[in-house]
Amino acid sequence: MKTAELKIEGMTCHHCVMAVKKELSRIENLKVEDVQIGSAKVEYDEAKVTDKMLADAIEEAGYKLVN
Repeated sequence: MKTAELKIEGMTCHHCVMAVKKELSRIENLKVEDVQIGSAKVEYDEAKVTDKMLADAIEEAGYKLVN
């Protein structure tokens, strides 16, 4: 399992936090440890979860994953 701190652009409030948390939690083999304005800490199986899956989930919530 890999732990990652994701930097997220465009989040400004609690609603943003909840939207990102909701989308990330839909990804199988990924555990959302913490979401705050501008970031998310996740743990996931690298063999089953790709960077694109993370970026797509964050974009679905309306925000952008920053490298």
